[in-house]
Amino acid sequence: MRVILTALALTMAMPMSACAKDSDAQSESAATIPLTIQEGGKTHKFNVEVARTSEEQARGLMFRTSLPADGGMIFPFPKPRIASFWMKNTLIPLDMIFIRADGSIDRIAENTIPESLDPVVSGGDVAAVLELAGGTAAKLGLDEDATVSWKDR
Repeated sequence: MRVILTALALTMAMPMSACAKDSDAQSESAATIPLTIQEGGKTHKFNVEVARTSEEQARGLMFRTSLPADGGMIFPFPKPRIASFWMKNTLIPLDMIFIRADGSIDRIAENTIPESLDPVVSGGDVAAVLELAGGTAAKLGLDEDATVSWKDR
């Protein structure tokens, strides 16, 4: 009887672990694009995922447990607008950089609180939002004088 129950438990656990591995593989193998932040004569290079579709933008970086130091995700919009994000199901702190159409920075929200439902809002109309690992902006000395550029249009 014990053998049957063990076999049954293993049979039910295998599909669940396969789904978890597939989910991790998708996030790790997602295509990235180069992105550059220039500030004070310094150039900082990143390889970021692009959240193009509304589904990708809704999921964002939810359920991730880490980000590479040079990684992140950019959320480009079809036309500039006021952007509002939250941290629901986001397990790591993020720096959110709100980017105007000309690449200038509207606002930087540093170390947003994991799983918070409080909105993090741009100060004005933005063309994109860049999410980096929490603390990156401070570590690199980034402020609103920086500019962001990427090629994905």
